[in-house]
Amino acid sequence: MSDQVVGVVPRSASPVRRGYVVAAVLALAMMVLAIQYGSDWLLNFLHVMTGALWTGIDLFMGFVVGPVLKRLPLDARRAVISGLVPRTLFLMPTVSIITSTTGWFLAKRMGFLDVGYPGFHWVIAALVIVTILTIQGTGILLPTNLRLYFELQKPNPDSAKIGRWMRWFVGVVAIQGTMQVAIFVVMAKFATGL
Repeated sequence: MSDQVVGVVPRSASPVRRGYVVAAVLALAMMVLAIQYGSDWLLNFLHVMTGALWTGIDLFMGFVVGPVLKRLPLDARRAVISGLVPRTLFLMPTVSIITSTTGWFLAKRMGFLDVGYPGFHWVIAALVIVTILTIQGTGILLPTNLRLYFELQKPNPDSAKIGRWMRWFVGVVAIQGTMQVAIFVVMAKFATGL
């Protein structure tokens, strides 16, 4: 009989899963093909679909999963994070890259980068928000996720560290959620005309 908890990745396991890497590479390849050879419809579809995934996951993680996680006992938190990190490690950077890149090319193709003031303020707002989201996601959330993951793989994880990281993580994810709502406001302006 195994003494491992069901659903918990064995200690010191790498969070990298081959299937998730392959899926990320295929999604990025689809984006490149859409930019090079695809129609504006396909580019828009990828932008909207990955944007919806990015926003939905950010909001769900920030306002549902995060607050629940920080109240769970250590073993339950270990199981959840051990399952989430491998799934989000490549998913979140991939959807953010595809959303931002396809958005840039759509804006360029549709002439939004050439609009004058005051309409160009909306373009600047979109760029600022996406920059904030990207810096927070790759510079704060991704490293924090990995620190949590590896700390929880230890036989005796440091609960104080985990608690600090979780408070920091939940706060940053709440800001991410707010920025995601703000980008919807900007995108609604783009959709209805500058």
